[in-house]
Amino acid sequence: MRLVNRLLGRRSDRAPYAIFGGIAADAYKTRSLRSRLMPVPIPKQLVLPLSQNLGVDAVAIVEAGDLVQKFQLLAEADEPGSVALHAPTSGLVSSISNATVADEFGSQRLCIHLQSDGEDRAIEIVPEADYRALDHLQLLERIERAGICGLGGAGFPSAQKLSLGMKSGIDLLIINAVECEPFISADEALIRERGASVVVGAEILKSACLASNCIIVLQEDRADAIEALKKALENSSIELMTLAAGYPVGGEKQIIQAVTGMEVPSHAYPASIGVLVFNAGTAYAVYKAIADGEPCVSRITTLTGAPLQTPKNFETLIGTSVSFLFDLCGIDTTRHTGTIVGGSLMGIQLLTLDVPVMKTSNCLIAMSAAEFPPDEPELACIRCGFCAEACPARLLPQQLYAFSRAHDHEQNLAHGLFDCIECGACAYVCPSHIPLVQYYRSSKAEIRAQQRRQLQSQHWQRQFQQHQYRIKKQQDEAPHQISGDAVGPVKDDEPAKKNRSREDGDKTEAAVFSRERAKREIAEAVARVRARKAGHIASPRTDAESDG
Repeated sequence: MRLVNRLLGRRSDRAPYAIFGGIAADAYKTRSLRSRLMPVPIPKQLVLPLSQNLGVDAVAIVEAGDLVQKFQLLAEADEPGSVALHAPTSGLVSSISNATVADEFGSQRLCIHLQSDGEDRAIEIVPEADYRALDHLQLLERIERAGICGLGGAGFPSAQKLSLGMKSGIDLLIINAVECEPFISADEALIRERGASVVVGAEILKSACLASNCIIVLQEDRADAIEALKKALENSSIELMTLAAGYPVGGEKQIIQAVTGMEVPSHAYPASIGVLVFNAGTAYAVYKAIADGEPCVSRITTLTGAPLQTPKNFETLIGTSVSFLFDLCGIDTTRHTGTIVGGSLMGIQLLTLDVPVMKTSNCLIAMSAAEFPPDEPELACIRCGFCAEACPARLLPQQLYAFSRAHDHEQNLAHGLFDCIECGACAYVCPSHIPLVQYYRSSKAEIRAQQRRQLQSQHWQRQFQQHQYRIKKQQDEAPHQISGDAVGPVKDDEPAKKNRSREDGDKTEAAVFSRERAKREIAEAVARVRARKAGHIASPRTDAESDG
């Protein structure tokens, strides 16, 4: 029975199912929601990484010294996993070189460095008056050209996700506006002020993946956002559903479980059970791409934390420096102890502020000692079981921790390490202050590296086998080629054969002669030595002395 048929007649404003585990964490969202969404002034310099997600780099189609306009295509997505990159403003491409990006390692990636001219001149764009006039393939093409990826997670290209979903058949499209992680309020601010645009974007996504039904899901304590959505949904077939506040109810697998009662199988995608999940920010980006004709050159980013004098949500140009944004909010450097990109539980700490905002940068937290005290010293696991109770994926965190410390990758895989969503709930409740997620991430990285080495080894082994096969094939074909080339009478070849036979005979005789001569010389030398010892003949030295 299809998923939609099972949900009909019993869907209410509240999600019908509860997720396993989870925690109740302080929200810290109020301070960034006190002001309205604000556009960011155009920075003098934008740094645009060619890889905006976990995928491969897009291919730059501009060169250093090129003048570009706003919305102009800068890099093409020519491989699965990459997304197109456009100019957020007009200016000069000063260079295409490596720069530090926003990750926990301070990695260097190839980036387009754009020096803005302050004029913000844009190329001509073509808005779509009625998206309903476009079929799903045309919608997919425009979404791909706009460089849209998941703006709330790992940044998987949206067009590819929609295409994979269509192949499986989608019963339900979920627009995820739950935003359960502390400090992040970008989606709530977006829906509160631009809810109608999010709804249209959801309708476009529904048409693009041929979904039977669509739901927008929020946490039940988001009163302003819920009220704004109810008004926007008055004439729409899309429905609104709320979830009880908690963490991590906004995770992809958790929200599916809460809405449908089904669990996504291990190592499978939600599309395998007829469900697709997109972030509310992604829906808004799709709206702008189709209705306004604008590619993805900006995103809503939360700037928050005690050291900021005016925390707020900005509509931030992709490529804007984190330090530039913090200066806009008035950062108190004496209280600033670090910076997190993402939420306080799943985010990563930056090594420097001189990194650009990317399409996946939903939140920037200025840390303080009061809100983020120094880590407590790690103690031994006491096997209290709190981590297992909090794990929403029903894993055994203490077992995964033990296997990770022992580098037992086989056992980690057997116990579902890659089903871990790295929500941090286990570490949050751990009385021994063990940074469990760090251990899991490290083990995952080791396993992926090992798998890459195995794939490379298998690749070179296949290359060697193919090389050996070609050599064997050439050797097998060589006698046939020689016999095929010999087209003269047999008698013409007889003198050459006789000469070769005679030469071979001479070589054999010479070899025999040389061996016999060597044997005689050795025997004579041995005889002389024996005779000398017996005194039968004088030694060469004695003869020389007697001659003198």
